[in-house]
Amino acid sequence: MFLERPFLERYQLAKNAGFKAVESGFPYGLNPDDVVAAKKAAGIDQVLLNIYTGDVGKGELGFAALPGQEKQFKESINQTIDLGKRLKVKKIHIMAGKVEQPTSANDTAYTNNLKYASQILEKENILGLIEPINPYSVPDYYMNSYKKAVKVISEISSPNLKLMLDIFHLQMIRGNVTNAIKDFTNQIGHVQIAQAPNRHEPEHSGELNYQYVLKTLEEHGYDDWIGLEYKPANSTVDGLQWVKNFGYSL
Repeated sequence: MFLERPFLERYQLAKNAGFKAVESGFPYGLNPDDVVAAKKAAGIDQVLLNIYTGDVGKGELGFAALPGQEKQFKESINQTIDLGKRLKVKKIHIMAGKVEQPTSANDTAYTNNLKYASQILEKENILGLIEPINPYSVPDYYMNSYKKAVKVISEISSPNLKLMLDIFHLQMIRGNVTNAIKDFTNQIGHVQIAQAPNRHEPEHSGELNYQYVLKTLEEHGYDDWIGLEYKPANSTVDGLQWVKNFGYSL
């Protein structure tokens, strides 16, 4: 959202639009001091920060599931925690990386790296999140299965590692949204929303009834932040009318 303007301007734009908090990807190529200053000047909270993923121009989307790149993973999680602490975030999205043909070596690297991250995040009181991403949006992304995500979360059994439930990806990967929310209730650490399959505003034409979905989340006890992880059909501000239409406020 607010992609109409450069990254550093988006904190103030979000504040002006009525948001109390934001989330973001890692601010590649920007001076961390400038990012922290922009957030502070806007007077807005930041809930979540994506991990440093490497060179996105080369298709890099994290290192967690890449054998032989454990050093890069450790550097990326430590770099992200350093910036996250300055931004006062409480959640970090740990991205897995792209793998064309996953093997048990990828599984082992992923689990070991998440164990390492969880130990650090526990000390820093920051919640780590893993998110299944659908293969239509990001082909070859390693973490593309809710079954696999829940399994590794259960195996590591850390209070600081939970599931990022992006309803858009959930619908594109497996559907059955109601039962997924019910089944994953204890693992959910953050929720994001967008219409499927176009990834526009929740009230935009598509496969999902978001008034029902949001009510279902409430009924199952989710009372934390919900990230608007969609691509506005037109301008960001014009697209926010759905919030009022649904009876919510920012």
